[in-house]
Amino acid sequence: MLRRLLRIVLALVALGFLGYGLARNWDETTTAVARLSPWALPGAFAAVLAGQFCSLLAWRRVLAGLGSPLPLRVAGRIMFVGQLGKYIPGSVWAYAATMELGRDHGSPPRRTFACISLSLVVNLGVALSVAAATLATQQAVRQAWYLLLLVPVIIVCLHPKVLTWGLNLALRLARREPLESVLPGRAVVAAVGWTALGWFVFGLHTWLLVGRWDLYLVATGAYAFAWATGLLAFFVPAGVGVREGAMVLVFTPVVGTGAALAVAVASRLVFTLADVTAAGVAFLLGRQSARSAEVYADQNGSGSTALTPDRNLSGSPEA
Repeated sequence: MLRRLLRIVLALVALGFLGYGLARNWDETTTAVARLSPWALPGAFAAVLAGQFCSLLAWRRVLAGLGSPLPLRVAGRIMFVGQLGKYIPGSVWAYAATMELGRDHGSPPRRTFACISLSLVVNLGVALSVAAATLATQQAVRQAWYLLLLVPVIIVCLHPKVLTWGLNLALRLARREPLESVLPGRAVVAAVGWTALGWFVFGLHTWLLVGRWDLYLVATGAYAFAWATGLLAFFVPAGVGVREGAMVLVFTPVVGTGAALAVAVASRLVFTLADVTAAGVAFLLGRQSARSAEVYADQNGSGSTALTPDRNLSGSPEA
């Protein structure tokens, strides 16, 4: 109870600092918002949805590599609906919700748990790499150089054998059964590829919000750096306030404080709307395939490896 209360307080403190920054620069911020192109917010919203789709393809590939190949719409329902738990104080809700949804569709909890954990590691490694490559000249990133030390560690951890050992250790600590086999290297490579593409698509949304056509790389790196910072501040739900603060730090020397605050606030709004939209659409589409869940669960839910990663629900090779 005390830990949960502490997380809530920290989240409110982060929001308080963000609110203070907005109040102090209100005129400048509102002017920057008013200058946004009419197409900036709709375009940013579309870019976020496209980036989330890339993330879904990476997530689904990992889950298939772990032994639970699912139709795209079912994987979307599990991932997008489950991730809404990140907005609840406490770091376990997104895990719990996603694992339960996975169980409903025949993916054993240990596989879903491993998939979530691996996806976070891949996203963190790629985000920090993108930030390092695009923001090398930015003072905010140079001051946070120690975060980049995580990149070589993550690369080593993504080796299939090291990765499987680490995931099984986490599963044992969570009192779950270990994974049945080593995650194929091709699944890791595919996940990294889709994740990297997703980050450059996510960069489009900050680029559109900034409105400076010469700042695409900076905009991409700024969001990647801000997201990684928010993720590492795991004690704050969804990185609220922390992510925005990091984005302001990067953008302020380039576009000014007011414009940087406007981009940070608009980015959070766009992502929240996209999260809700993706979850709603995935929930409705995923219901169409729910009838197949019991059949799949009977074949694979107990942990059997009879269905290999290159086979779909019917048992035939995927195209």
